[in-house]
Amino acid sequence: MTTVVPTSEEDPVLSVVRFTAEMSWADAGAETAEPEVNRLCVEAQKCMIEGRWLDLVSLMLASADIIFSKASEKDLECVFTIMCNLVKKPESLDQVHEMAELISAKIIQQPNDKPALRLKILFNLYNLLENPYSRFCVYLKSLKLATAGKVTEHILSSIKMMDNFLKEWNLGVKDQRELFLAISNILKESKGSTKDSFMFLTKYLETFSSEDASNMTEAKEEAASAIVDFVRSPDMFKCDLLDMPAIVQLEKDGQYGPVYQLLKIFLTQRLDAYLEFEAANSALLKTYGLVHDDCISKMRLMSLVDLGLNESSQIPYSVIKQALQIDDIEVESWVVKAITAKLLDCKIDQMNQVVIVSRCTERVFGVHQWQDLRTKLVTWRGNIAGVISTVQANKITEDSTQAVQGLAIR
Repeated sequence: MTTVVPTSEEDPVLSVVRFTAEMSWADAGAETAEPEVNRLCVEAQKCMIEGRWLDLVSLMLASADIIFSKASEKDLECVFTIMCNLVKKPESLDQVHEMAELISAKIIQQPNDKPALRLKILFNLYNLLENPYSRFCVYLKSLKLATAGKVTEHILSSIKMMDNFLKEWNLGVKDQRELFLAISNILKESKGSTKDSFMFLTKYLETFSSEDASNMTEAKEEAASAIVDFVRSPDMFKCDLLDMPAIVQLEKDGQYGPVYQLLKIFLTQRLDAYLEFEAANSALLKTYGLVHDDCISKMRLMSLVDLGLNESSQIPYSVIKQALQIDDIEVESWVVKAITAKLLDCKIDQMNQVVIVSRCTERVFGVHQWQDLRTKLVTWRGNIAGVISTVQANKITEDSTQAVQGLAIR
């Protein structure tokens, strides 16, 4: 095994150029190989003298495919460490960005060949860069490499720090979209990351506005996917999808209109509406991999939440039975399921056959809910102000009474 360790006064960069050139021309014979190796070394030296760092990187990358197939992983890491360090040479941030783009693009070309090592090289390159946008571009390529090379487990820990990264990168809308969608797709393949995948898909959809109609059509497939993910999830009972422009555009769409209708049923209606929809769209549910029985179970819980929000605080068993289309003996078990899922805070009054609701989860939290919250806060503030005024008035009265009593004693 050959390892690139400079042992002479030759520059490490020239050592790498010589090493890769010799490997590239190894099968051509000494008479052909030696002049080519010398030519490449002379050209590399000239680039260094003239400060043409981008040309130097291009020259070094010309043999990248060959050394990935022939060199050991230890040699590969050494070669690319020296190559990546060249990004610290130019003073121009634009040139640094071009070099980073060139190196990272080459690294991800063969994602199935030593993907973990390629990912490690990209991370090393990322840490050498000072320009936030250049860092973002390298990170985005690492996401693509991890996905194509099936080594997403190496990228998951970095996704947890995404809030900090976003503050540093300060991305525009287009870059945000590409990033959020890439992360969502990675998390979708990771066990136990369904909610996080849905969150990043939602972030992606939020980047589209009603004024962005020309670009919004590109989000139709992802919008439908977000709806299906929400409906399929057994433990997601609320979302803000319904009023998003990227979602609303599906309402009158020939292909995705029924999917939007399904979301509306799950967020605003009850079980009977779902059953009517399913009777007319059973093939659609199967197309998206939605299981009818699972949908019924979720809609029963959603219907129970709707009862808690729209009926009186005391819901008779008979009303629950009718809305959930269940037997008498099942009422309490479904209420317990809703409590366990933290959808309801309530008490079960078995003697009077009623459920006394003290709190309900909102299925949708849009403009109307914000207005209701504002009204409640204004009322609460008014009540608090009234209490404070009463306390102050009582205190003044008490102080006055004590003062009069003091005069009387004197």
